[in-house]
Amino acid sequence: MAGRVPALSYFFPVHDEAENIEPLVAEALEVLPELAERFEIIAVDDGSRDGTGEVADRLAAEYPDVVRVVHHPVNRGYGAALRSGFRASRYPLVCFTDGDRQFRLRDLRRLLVRLEGHDRPDAVVGYRLRRADPAVRLVYARLYRLALRLFYGLLVHDPDCACKLVRRDALADVRLESGGAFLSAELLIKLREQGRRVVEVGVPHYPRTAGRASGADPRVVLRAVRDFWRLRLRLWFARDSALVRGESVLGGEVAG
Repeated sequence: MAGRVPALSYFFPVHDEAENIEPLVAEALEVLPELAERFEIIAVDDGSRDGTGEVADRLAAEYPDVVRVVHHPVNRGYGAALRSGFRASRYPLVCFTDGDRQFRLRDLRRLLVRLEGHDRPDAVVGYRLRRADPAVRLVYARLYRLALRLFYGLLVHDPDCACKLVRRDALADVRLESGGAFLSAELLIKLREQGRRVVEVGVPHYPRTAGRASGADPRVVLRAVRDFWRLRLRLWFARDSALVRGESVLGGEVAG
């Protein structure tokens, strides 16, 4: 990739990440000008109760040309936060990471370079080269990846890696239902079902230095299991209707 892309939307979901949001926005303000001629930064506050929303609003007031905030009045779940981020994005390329700072934004260049490859993929998804998470989350991840391979034929290394880049036009006909952790896999499954090309790139993963992870919460896991089987059964018995269920990923018109 020569130079920078013309325009890039970057968003991140946050829930009770008051310690992380300001350094993450500072990192984005430093790095994104190296990657894109124009960019936007969107924080999706998913019903935080620790002051995250107030910090996000202050940052949006300080940098009104590039920082925006989407608020959920109550916690709606990880998938709902991702859907809100996609819908708020306005530029032709859309990328996201989590708000816990376990990825470095300079590594988004790896995804951008791959997107401009000769095969012109529709989406580039990261996979964590060495996952910096507690053992229980690693066990869940291996079992989940195996289930996705067995029941969906989804062969990506790391379906839940929160470092993804998508061409906005590839999302035009995609509708998503999950409000929880299954949404990342649902997105990949439905992109594939639409005939879109998804490729992978390895990215470093860093330990969390502030805040608390919730991915191993039994309620989060059970919600993902429910959404997993709901989609699997619908694709088996009513594929066409399964693909049009849920909310459209995109919001308003694309900005040039």
